[in-house]
Amino acid sequence: MYISRQEPDSFLESEEKKTEDSDSSESMLIAENSEDVLLHWKTREFEILKRDKKWYIYGTIILLAIVIYALFTNGLVMAITFILIGMAGYIYINKEPRILDFMITKDGLIAGREIYDFDNLKSFWIFYDNDVRAISLHTKSHLIPYIHIPIGDEDPVKIREILTKYIAEEKQEQGIVETVERLLKL
Repeated sequence: MYISRQEPDSFLESEEKKTEDSDSSESMLIAENSEDVLLHWKTREFEILKRDKKWYIYGTIILLAIVIYALFTNGLVMAITFILIGMAGYIYINKEPRILDFMITKDGLIAGREIYDFDNLKSFWIFYDNDVRAISLHTKSHLIPYIHIPIGDEDPVKIREILTKYIAEEKQEQGIVETVERLLKL
């Protein structure tokens, strides 16, 4: 049995090629559907929230208090679980957002590699203020009833004009989960 060993440089080159291939496949998707694309924009997949040192200190203190309580009450599994939650949370909140392509077509919305058909949407609302700049889609799904698509610097009036031709506009309020996420900077 022969196992091929790649040199570090060739490995890096192959990783770069994979990234280029995925970028070119997305460009091909746009090119193939260009006649159907009514609006196209690129923006971050999520907003970067600024967190100062106090935020990290408070989070660490709360997490340590829970872990100490778990150890004090002989809840080793609980302590390990919260340590893992803390590590995963730290990695998640420090993750850099990817720049994705967003498109509105005659059939629906495309967000990166996800396609949301107008047939599966009930309504939409555009949140556009200093903190939130996103399209909120009310889906027919019971599992995930709302999907938020960032609009970045795109003109919300133009987006609204296009979307009202295909689905109803229905006023939505920010849910408690979104409000808590914004307050806690998650």
